Amino acid sequence: MQTKIKPCLWFNGNAEEAANFYAGLLPDSRIDGVHRAPSDYPSGKAGDVLTVEFTLAGQPFVGLNGGPYFQFNEAVSFQVFTDGQAENDRLTDALSAVPEAEQCGWVKDRFGLSWQIVPRVLIEHMSDPDPAKAKRVMDAMMEMKRIDIAAIQRAYQGESVDA
Repeated sequence: MQTKIKPCLWFNGNAEEAANFYAGLLPDSRIDGVHRAPSDYPSGKAGDVLTVEFTLAGQPFVGLNGGPYFQFNEAVSFQVFTDGQAENDRLTDALSAVPEAEQCGWVKDRFGLSWQIVPRVLIEHMSDPDPAKAKRVMDAMMEMKRIDIAAIQRAYQGESVDA
């Protein structure tokens, strides 16, 4: 199937490094192609890696070595849904390069890209039709840097989050 939309991520000369790093974190991820510049361009020379096509968890992306002109910010982030604390912790540990930026499961990686590491159970509990349960879960999450699934479960049940 040919992709209709492919997000393009702007890097400062390290698109290939970033793509390799990201592809090593998630299943169904790979490098699909590395393309070199056919001539000089504002931030590189002929023969330099210009773009890297890669797939993360089945989603195609392209990384562009566009130079230092633009940087990532929190206006765009990628959500990764996890199925347990071990997966949640593994991804948070791998992706978080700026510990002071951690909040409510959000992390910033070493390339400046923001990620949201989201346990599926968190979304389920925050979507509960019982507004008191959903509120307790939301309130508990808002106090966390990294998501603690056991604490989320306790909040959902109406127990102390600090137990």
